[in-house]
Amino acid sequence: MRSIRRIALANMASGAEAQLHLHEITGGRGGGLTVGISAAIHGDEGVGTLILREFLRTLDDAEVKGRLLLLPVANPYAFEAKSRHNPIDDVNLNRVFPGAAGGWFSERLALAIVDHFLAKLDAVIDIHSGGALPTVDYVYIFNDEPLSRAFGSKLLYRPRGGVSLGTIYGGTLTTVSVERGIPSVIIEIGGGPIDQAPYVARGVEGLRNMLRALGVLPGRVVRRADQIELARIDIIRPGQGGFLRSEAPPLGEPIAEGAVLGRVVSPYSFEELEVIRNHLANGWMVLAHLVETLVQPGDYGYMVGQE
Repeated sequence: MRSIRRIALANMASGAEAQLHLHEITGGRGGGLTVGISAAIHGDEGVGTLILREFLRTLDDAEVKGRLLLLPVANPYAFEAKSRHNPIDDVNLNRVFPGAAGGWFSERLALAIVDHFLAKLDAVIDIHSGGALPTVDYVYIFNDEPLSRAFGSKLLYRPRGGVSLGTIYGGTLTTVSVERGIPSVIIEIGGGPIDQAPYVARGVEGLRNMLRALGVLPGRVVRRADQIELARIDIIRPGQGGFLRSEAPPLGEPIAEGAVLGRVVSPYSFEELEVIRNHLANGWMVLAHLVETLVQPGDYGYMVGQE
């Protein structure tokens, strides 16, 4: 059985009512876990929303054991604006969890997500992407390594300092879920001005495999034999603005220390302003600009992991 619950948040200055849309699928096999899958906490990361749409389209509810709660657009106003930050208050929603009833709009939104979504879950999967310009491909390991591995990405990242995402960024949805002992996975997949169809197809199959691992869907769990665990991921940012032309290997492939990642070229004089190089030994490509794009100094340029 399927339903969509509309969670009213507030009346906005425009007169519109802010809402979250929460899909609930109750399985035909009875019992089982309640698993939540969220997407678009950052509004410029719409790949997860596409993955959830296709996942629902192909799901046979009769096969489900337990319950699924899907939050396809966790940050509606940022999603509408295609922005990482919520344009209502210029706040990054994924830095203010668990939220506050008397806080900024984004803090109130975070609290609603915790109360109406996270608090009901036995496991949570949060889907992110590279955003509007870069493309990314890896999965975090926190407190359920087999579940993280079941998505099927080649690169897995175990943050230093243990399972708490607070060692990297505070105030994320996963910070709260890990602190509450809920098995938690962050997926980073796709993004950028390229065709997202291959990432959507991978995402759908990855979710199905994770749900098989949790016993929510029937069937054998497929395990990937060539997965690489990263102990470190560095963000490498351009120091100059202009067109970024990448020379990096494909995502998921190794890169040598000192190798050229990309070059920044002036759109005005056409001169080369900067050569960006990898500084990590035993490097693996995690995030890159797959087509030539315009960047500012300090933008996300590349992410390189160290095995």
